Amino acid sequence: MTSYGNGNGRGNERGNERGKGDGNVGGVNLPALRGHNAALVLDLLRSAGEAGISRLELAERTGLTPQAVSKITARLRAEGLAAEAGRRASTGGKPRTVLRLVPEAGHAVGLHLDRDALTAVLVDLTGAVVAERRAPLAFAEGADAVVDAAAGAVRGLLGAGPRGMVPPGVGVALPGPLDHARGVLRRVTGFPAWDGFPLRDALAARLGLPVAVDKDTNAAALGMALAGAADSFAYLHLGTGLGAGLVLDGSLHRGARTGAGEFGHQVLRLDGPPCACGDRGCVEALCLAAVAAGDLAEAARVLGTAAGNLVGLLDIDRVLLGGRTVFAAGDLFVRGVGAVVAERVRRGGGEAEVSVAPAPGGERAVAEGAAQLILAPLFGRAPQPFGTLGD
Repeated sequence: MTSYGNGNGRGNERGNERGKGDGNVGGVNLPALRGHNAALVLDLLRSAGEAGISRLELAERTGLTPQAVSKITARLRAEGLAAEAGRRASTGGKPRTVLRLVPEAGHAVGLHLDRDALTAVLVDLTGAVVAERRAPLAFAEGADAVVDAAAGAVRGLLGAGPRGMVPPGVGVALPGPLDHARGVLRRVTGFPAWDGFPLRDALAARLGLPVAVDKDTNAAALGMALAGAADSFAYLHLGTGLGAGLVLDGSLHRGARTGAGEFGHQVLRLDGPPCACGDRGCVEALCLAAVAAGDLAEAARVLGTAAGNLVGLLDIDRVLLGGRTVFAAGDLFVRGVGAVVAERVRRGGGEAEVSVAPAPGGERAVAEGAAQLILAPLFGRAPQPFGTLGD
């Protein structure tokens, strides 16, 4: 088991790495890591599902003492996050009480802001969607209009949720490049006026809630990684633009400047058509031109060539394809990209197959992944952006 979501793609060195091989997930009986320990317990409760898990099993799998587990679970029960799920026969002594996560005890909002559309979801603690909103959006109308639309969608979802619910935060995913750490946009391709806009702070001020911001591809890849898509994979998103989310050795890779995954702007043809980024012959420009001409087979071939470059460079296990353009002709893109990638792997002498498949989650994958920007830290699957969870 591995951790996700830190800035350098190698796991959270302050305690989110999981133990390997023996089932121990690395609990530490130190006051300074109380939030980490509570997150470990919550994650195991979530993984156990409705069947639940006993306190003894929690102690064995976290490495915490039974006393520490009892203290943590008592707090979680008092806060409504955990509840009894019956009793289980033991090998000796009285039956063990098992505990389960209470999914409806907390919710998070995920927003996908595309250049021309907004998708918003409200999810419970398991990540299950309990409410959804979609609306048109226009980046060209400027930052204020987009923030207004985003805030309105969040308020609408909260109104549809449990009465009095206040989520721990709002995750926002949109095209890059951007500074994930500060929540500041860079020059969104085709919309230079957005360069330097502090989206995180602007939306947080409007809503009075914490906000996390990341690229659409990163958010989707995070959600897929948490669902166990593969240990190392690329999520390629072809919609109004083209980008990639990278998971390497189990961790979401954002890069030192949070700019990894600008897949659409690798140059494939030096004398190719101009791209909105200012270069020529970018894979994004070539793909979108082919789509506009109705030649989806050519778009898949171009995308496959770029995906083959990525496979050759990073030696990843799997390529997942998503975005509205892909979903409109899923079989064609999977076959076309898969054929080019397979040939690239064969020429490179690779013995293991690199699978190409549709991304899970469909058109909600980015919004659901955005919600995981908020939920994942609560379960120790990413660094805590808004403080620690006490136990």
